[in-house]
Amino acid sequence: MDSAQVDAYLHRMGAEHPAWPTLDVLRDLHLRHLQTVPFENLSVHLGQEIVLEEKRLLDKLVGARRGGFCYELNGAFGALLAALGFDVSLLAARVYGPEGLLGIPYDHLALRVRTVDGGEWLADVGFGAHSHYPLAFEARGEQEDPGGTFRIVEAGPDAAGARGGHGGVQAADLDVVVDGRAQYRLEVRPRVLGDFVAGAWWHSTSPQSHFTRSLVCSRVTEDGGRITLSGRNFKVTAADGTRQERELTTDEEVLRVYRERFGIVLDAVPTVRSGGPHA
Repeated sequence: MDSAQVDAYLHRMGAEHPAWPTLDVLRDLHLRHLQTVPFENLSVHLGQEIVLEEKRLLDKLVGARRGGFCYELNGAFGALLAALGFDVSLLAARVYGPEGLLGIPYDHLALRVRTVDGGEWLADVGFGAHSHYPLAFEARGEQEDPGGTFRIVEAGPDAAGARGGHGGVQAADLDVVVDGRAQYRLEVRPRVLGDFVAGAWWHSTSPQSHFTRSLVCSRVTEDGGRITLSGRNFKVTAADGTRQERELTTDEEVLRVYRERFGIVLDAVPTVRSGGPHA
C-alpha cells in the first residue's frame, strides 16, 4: 500500500496520519473503521466477484466507498495497519454456530496486532457485532467493551464436533467469548490473505452459507449504537440496547437509507438471489 492509498483510506475514516503505531492509534482506527466502513454482503447478491487481493480490496472499500465481510474488511484493515508500522498477523478462525457446531476452516479472518508501546491485540472489524475496541490478546480475564464482556480463553475439546468432520482442537487454539457465549475459535498460526480464498468462495456461493441466504448492511453509530439494514428491515439499536425497527416500503426509501446512513450508492435495490449467486 503506497502513501496515497494510505492517505485515502485514512480520509475515508476521517482519521489523521498517525505519528507512531501505538495502542491509542489502534483503538481510534478500530472504532472509526466500525463506524465508517459497513459490514455488508451486498456483492454476494449483486453478482460481484469478491477478490482477496490488496488492490481489489482497496478499490472496493476506499475507491467505491463500500463495505464487505470479514475477509475484505480485516484484510484491508490489516494492510493499512501494516503500512502504518504495526506488526500484523492474519489469523484464521471458525465461527460457532447453532448447538455449538464450528464452521468451516478459514470461516473467519481476524488480526493479531503488536504496537510499539507494548502488548498484542486482537483486532476484528469484520465480524459484524463484535468488540468496538481491540482486545488484549494475552489477557485471560474479562474485558469490558461497549460491545459486551469479552474473554479470550484456551480452547477446550470440541465436544460438539464440527461441520465437515473437521473437529478437534489444535495446540494453542483460543476461544473468543462474548457475554458468556463462545463466538469463534481462533488459531494462532499466522496466515496470508490467499489462504482465505476458499472460505470466501464458500461463503459467497454455498446455499449453506448465511451470506447467500440473507442481505445485511450494518455499522456502529457515533453514539455507540448500531444500525442494520436487513433486506427492507431497518433496525436502529441505541447504546443502551433499546431497539427500533421499521419496514421500508419503497425502493427509493431503501436506496436512500443505503446512501444516507451507510454511504453506499446503488443503482438498484439488491435482493437475495435464491440458492446463492450462481444458482
